[in-house]
This record gives sequence, C-alpha cells and structure tokens, in this order.
Amino acid sequence: MSYEIELIRKDQLEVSKWSGGTTTQLAIFPKDAIYSEHNFKWRLSSAKVEVEESVFTSLPNINRIIMIIEGELILEHEGHHRSILKSFNQDHFSGSWKTKSFGKVIDFNLMMNEGCEGELEAIHLEKEQSNMISFDNKKEFSQNVQAIYCVNGQIKIKISADDMITLYEGDIVLITPKNDFSDLDFKVYNEKNRKADLIIASISY
Repeated sequence: MSYEIELIRKDQLEVSKWSGGTTTQLAIFPKDAIYSEHNFKWRLSSAKVEVEESVFTSLPNINRIIMIIEGELILEHEGHHRSILKSFNQDHFSGSWKTKSFGKVIDFNLMMNEGCEGELEAIHLEKEQSNMISFDNKKEFSQNVQAIYCVNGQIKIKISADDMITLYEGDIVLITPKNDFSDLDFKVYNEKNRKADLIIASISY
C-alpha cells in the first residue's frame, strides 16, 4: 500500500486566543482553508478553556466531536441532550445547536463539514506496552485519513519496515493512503517509563 505521512511537531502548530482561553489548530483540510470562513472540509484542534461558562460559536452545517483531555465539562445542547464529560469521554453534536459549556478543561475537537464523517478513539499505553491500530479504508469515500495525536508521553509508530515515527507530547501525524482501498495495520508502542495517551481521529471525505 502506498501512503502519505505528514508529521507536525508541537512547535509548528498555530495557537490563537479567544474570549475563553486558547485554541491550537492541529490540522485542517484543505491546507489553505481558513477556520473563520468555515471553508474547511475537516479541522482538528485542541482548546484550553479557562472560564467556567461559555457559549459555543454557531457553526451551521458543521458536525462536531469533542473529547476531554483534562478536567470535567458539562455540555448543554438546548432542545437536545446534556452530557457530562470526564477525561477521554466524548460527545457528538451539531454546530448549529445552541450549546453552553460549564467547566475549565483541555479538549480535543474534530469538526466536519458536509460530506465528511469521522470518529475519535483514545488509546492508553502503559510502560513498554504496544497496540495494533487498524486503518479502515471506507470505499464509499474518495479519501480517508488517520490522525494520531500524542496527548502525553512519547510513542513510536511502526507503519512499515521503512517508516518508523516518534511522537512527543503535543505532536500529531497524518497518515493518508494513496490510490489503494485495502486496510492498513500499524503498531504503536511506548518505550518509556511513564504512561502515554493518544487520540486517534479517523476521517473520511
């Protein structure tokens, strides 16, 4: 299988301020898309919420998934549902809903425009533990990408005998198969003496 790898280090990431804290944009597609213009197909980010209560920006036609990295968050979607999220819990909702949040947290966000689907999964690796990750190439979409974000610790990713990547805290790697819809399995493992936590975003568009 042929594939493209894009490794983005923490110090390459763009951080912006908003009224309730800061947001780090981890990846956006297309690369020249501008978040404020909502012209992206998908976007990954991590926000640090420093206020107890905030109202989410309205994002019509955008589907959202939020996973908590640190802290506890209550999400109230007016006319829909209420969620209480602790570390690595997640909630799916529409950006067109009126949403309020309560709690100071660090979170991980996946935003998807029309014609895009995705999911998030948290992986926890103890000292010297490894895990096989399966990349499900959905044939009904023209493109699939898997993003691996290192929340903390340090991990190695073995995609093939020739491709070995080390991720440090705050780094993200994007793996995109090219012209091949067979599935791809790769191994992640923790060589260090401390626990490592990862978030995997699987996106199809």
